[in-house]
Amino acid sequence: MARAVGAPESATFTDIAARAGIARARNVSGSPSDKQFLIEEMGGGVALFDYDNDGWLDIFLVNGSNFQTAPGAAKPTSYLFRNNRDGTFTDITRKSGLTFSGWGQGCCAGDYDNDGFDDLFVSYWGRNVLYHNNGDGTFTDVSHKAGVAGTADRWGAGCCFLDYDRDGHLDLFVANYVNFDPKRVPRAGGAAYCRFNDIPVPCGPQGLAGGTNLLYRNRGDGSFEDVSEKSGIANPRGPASAEFVTVNWRPAGSYGMGATAADFDNDGWPDIYVACDTAPSLLYRNNRDGTFREIGVPAGCAFDENGVAMSGMGVGAGDYDGDGWLDIVRTNFSDQLTTLYRNNGDGTFHDASLAAGLGVNRKYLGFGAGFFDFDNDGWQDIFLANGHVYAQLAGRKLHLSYRQPSLLYRNRRDGRFEDVSSISGPGITAERVSRGCAFGDLDNDGSVEIVVNNLDGPPSLLRNGGGNGNHSLIVKCIGTRSNRSAIGARVKVTAGGRGQTGEVMSGSSYYSHNDLRLHFGLGSADKADRVEVSWPSGLKDSIDNVDANRIVWIEENRGIVKSDPFRSRGGR
Repeated sequence: MARAVGAPESATFTDIAARAGIARARNVSGSPSDKQFLIEEMGGGVALFDYDNDGWLDIFLVNGSNFQTAPGAAKPTSYLFRNNRDGTFTDITRKSGLTFSGWGQGCCAGDYDNDGFDDLFVSYWGRNVLYHNNGDGTFTDVSHKAGVAGTADRWGAGCCFLDYDRDGHLDLFVANYVNFDPKRVPRAGGAAYCRFNDIPVPCGPQGLAGGTNLLYRNRGDGSFEDVSEKSGIANPRGPASAEFVTVNWRPAGSYGMGATAADFDNDGWPDIYVACDTAPSLLYRNNRDGTFREIGVPAGCAFDENGVAMSGMGVGAGDYDGDGWLDIVRTNFSDQLTTLYRNNGDGTFHDASLAAGLGVNRKYLGFGAGFFDFDNDGWQDIFLANGHVYAQLAGRKLHLSYRQPSLLYRNRRDGRFEDVSSISGPGITAERVSRGCAFGDLDNDGSVEIVVNNLDGPPSLLRNGGGNGNHSLIVKCIGTRSNRSAIGARVKVTAGGRGQTGEVMSGSSYYSHNDLRLHFGLGSADKADRVEVSWPSGLKDSIDNVDANRIVWIEENRGIVKSDPFRSRGGR
């Protein structure tokens, strides 16, 4: 396969979790080798967010639990690591107050009360938790007070903050996976849906009813109203989708997993996409009146190109072809393609997976996913975190393995991608049971790192070796009339004769949350000719001649309020 002219071969990713001090955060998810229930297989997400506003990304890792804990043993909690600004991190979980223990799943961050500090939401099998950031390094559980705890019988999955009604206050979407009760679900191999290649495995999701997705509207006083029913979110295949009654699938619930909110039709209002497991994925189109219409099937992003519902896990949104419209990448089960939906330029999509070259790998089971420009050439590449769900495959000589390598696809700039995993370093090729992953520049040097939450083991921090000399720019948006986190802001950077589009999003990948700052590779250009920001409020800012290789803070209606050069790579 020919390379794009002048393109660098790849970058080298190295797992520096141990050196960085985060390897002690071992994931707990039931039995490592003898998993009996679906909940033990799913794992959790990662959030990269700057909780203390010091300009450096911190790391939050969602943790799971056990059905049986030894007497006197400490219950597992999630982890928060503070960035020490020198390539290492300090565990401040206890000090921060993020000590709730349970079957953690997804996470997302956003400043829901506009006090200048990003808050954190964590979904669980059981009640969910909203942590208010107190601004002093600590968090307070306000779940019940805010009205977003949910009920003990829910299985919270992917989540995202969004301002769906554009009133300047962040609302909250929570996908729900299945209705699960371990007292009623058979153990591994105990029913027809509980075997894989004639091997007894945990039951589900087949045979279990799908969950009901939730939307909470921010009242602006620190509390939320459950508007799931009246907004159309709770019943996506109900009256609003009555045109699909002739299709022979009508599962109970949606089996929602990964979720992201973004403006897919460029009308200035956020839509919501949900990757669904063994069911058609969902695209909730924002009607701009407080309601949504589910249009996944007619919009072309519910099935694969053959009209088959896949086992959707994670989802990423980004403009991989540079046309100003956001595309979608979605991970699926083993022996299924990774799905790439290319935006047709009108908010509908077509399945470009095979045409884009993603059919070269079918044996991996993907979870975390995202578009990011790893080589700073100005084109969005794709990373996938893989790992099978069935621990019972470990040690068996099958065509599928339990532990699996990650995948890195380089954008060839012609609509196709090239698998460069084998030449991208041990951080990519090492085999793990990976779940959520998040993307962000952890060391402020202009290259994006990846943090991966691995099931039953330590996390991975994949340091980007960079080294190709390309320039980049990071844009941090600060809302004033819009929500303070600027979630939903659309940024266009023009450099070297072409434009790139990014959107500030909360929640994506598999159960994870990426850096709210937007990263733009500029290739050989030493400046951005123009940076344009379209804010959720409707205001627009435009700044010309922005120097490359720096982080710029753009405040709504004020332009650049701060500009810092990247940290030297040689200084680490």
